Amino acid sequence: MLEKVDLKKKISKIEYKGMVDGLRERLGELQRQARDLGIPVLVLFEGWDSAGKGTLINELILSLDPRGFNVYSIGEPDQEEAMRPYFWRFWNKTPQSGRMVILDRSWYTQMVAERVSKSASAQETEKKFYDSIAFERQLADDGTLIIKFFLHISEKEQRKRLEALEQEPAAAWRVTEADWEQHRQYNKYLPVVEEMLQQTDAESAPWTIVEAHDRRYATLKIIATVVQAIEKRLVLAEAGCPGIAVVGNPLSGLASAKIFTSSILAGADLTKTLKDVEYEKVMKLYQTRIRELEHIIYQKRVPVVIAFEGWDAAGKGGAIRRLTEHMDPRGYTVIPTSAPTDEEKAHHYLWRFWRNVPKAGHIAIFDRSWYGRVLVERVEGFCFESDWRRAYKEINEMEAQWVTFGVVLIKCWLHIDKEEQKKRFEERLANPGKQWKITGEDWRNREQWELYEAAVDEMFFRTSTSYAPWTLVEANSKEYARVKVIQSVIEAIERTI
Repeated sequence: MLEKVDLKKKISKIEYKGMVDGLRERLGELQRQARDLGIPVLVLFEGWDSAGKGTLINELILSLDPRGFNVYSIGEPDQEEAMRPYFWRFWNKTPQSGRMVILDRSWYTQMVAERVSKSASAQETEKKFYDSIAFERQLADDGTLIIKFFLHISEKEQRKRLEALEQEPAAAWRVTEADWEQHRQYNKYLPVVEEMLQQTDAESAPWTIVEAHDRRYATLKIIATVVQAIEKRLVLAEAGCPGIAVVGNPLSGLASAKIFTSSILAGADLTKTLKDVEYEKVMKLYQTRIRELEHIIYQKRVPVVIAFEGWDAAGKGGAIRRLTEHMDPRGYTVIPTSAPTDEEKAHHYLWRFWRNVPKAGHIAIFDRSWYGRVLVERVEGFCFESDWRRAYKEINEMEAQWVTFGVVLIKCWLHIDKEEQKKRFEERLANPGKQWKITGEDWRNREQWELYEAAVDEMFFRTSTSYAPWTLVEANSKEYARVKVIQSVIEAIERTI
């Protein structure tokens, strides 16, 4: 999902000056409080070469008492380190109670480089990812607050920065052949980095993606994230609970929170549309093809699961109807997901979805899905924060098991903007035949748009995996959305058969 992160985010000088001093002052206060309560803090920076790790670390430490932190730059292991187990040198850099350690690169750097260069196999890299999670969990269980940043820039921006550095006599030495080699292999690094982020995004140490094209924006997001993480940990510590303080959306309680959210939705082009003539022609072809594929998957015993999520009135029902219009009803089942029954509440929340996994050769279509745990249940407070935080990993594990078995898994989010939703709500109210589709709850949910938007963006980041990616469907145009949905289903099945 890194390719879909909105890297155009920036903040003006006036906005920056209006926020940075208050954040710096607050961070200094929190450092002192964490010291007094004996809370160790570990902040690590990963990211692309020339993404600005050094600069942004300097911006962070301007707020801190230099007597209370250490900064370590992690390079290739020296001879002493190479003769020890991999994590030996990192254990030696962990913070003691009340102190902060900031790492310029970490244990992840070598893992990613080895995977790209193929000096380590996929299995060896996966084992190191597992060891990383264990290492971080051990630190977190003992009370260490872990904050992980990945600084993201585009391939074009990386080249621009490397060339600019080479033009500066005082800075040219900083550009190495290794930097240019990473740039040449940017597209090889990208899937490995995404795999690393997905596999090591743990409840005890989640990743925060920093859009690093604009220095002011990146600086504020980093400081704000550290502030919120320490504030959460202090609340737990003062309550006598040494539990994990999870990093969420920075400044979540402030009006400025939205500018720091890594938004996938913000990058969607909702102007996409189709002319009626083109829509009818393409839809006819796709509906014919999906019926053919339905027969093929039955013959080859390939199970298919299609999950639909989206805003109220985004067109999920219409998309499902067009998808199934010419299919054999004996080969698919549409499963509408609503509030759990008493029986379902008495089980693990994934139980009811496991019950509806299709047998080989059949298709299950979920109209809303297991993602309710990290969307409606999160926003409406129907479960504890620890429950929906844990759910990302549980969902990824479930989907991995399905895909390993052979399930073709397609996940579609139908996206409309707030104005289009209002228009559709009003159209439903004006149509006696459609008034049943809209309730007071729909209007109430609309009032929490920003909370749902943040939940959706985090859902994309935490659960769009290499084996089960999300498809973002631009749905302001119903015709365009319906075509994209059926096209996505066709392409996913064809890749498998």
